[in-house]
Amino acid sequence: MEKTSKFIYFVICYVFFIFTDLYLSNILVDKLVHGYRLSNPIFSLNYIKNTGAAFNILQNSRELLIILSMIALVLLALHVIHNLKSISLKSCFFIALLSAGIAGNLHERIIYGYVRDYFQLNFINFPVFNISDILINVGVIALIIMILIKKTK
Repeated sequence: MEKTSKFIYFVICYVFFIFTDLYLSNILVDKLVHGYRLSNPIFSLNYIKNTGAAFNILQNSRELLIILSMIALVLLALHVIHNLKSISLKSCFFIALLSAGIAGNLHERIIYGYVRDYFQLNFINFPVFNISDILINVGVIALIIMILIKKTK
């Protein structure tokens, strides 16, 4: 596939994921702030304002987390751009997913001063998380699996 087409595919995936993330997050938070409740044995919707990163690390380190997120986004974009000739569409897809998750949390840190988390797992003791966190985790796990599969070949 041509380099330009791969880059366009990456950008389209990224834009789709970031807008979907922000749109759905806004809907969920708006409903939760106005009294909507959902709870079952698997998960609950529980709105919290998270001033840190995953697992409550770096609490109240907004500026550092903004800088780290920006660095990560630049490095991911540079990786895609510099490897357009050899990168697979699957890699582009999952890097776009990862990047959109990082950008979603970055957007909330810049706009609100915190990240809006709302999914809480009820069957395990786990931090409350959001759609951006899901995108980040799925992207990272998929990329690790792809790297491991490539190494075994």
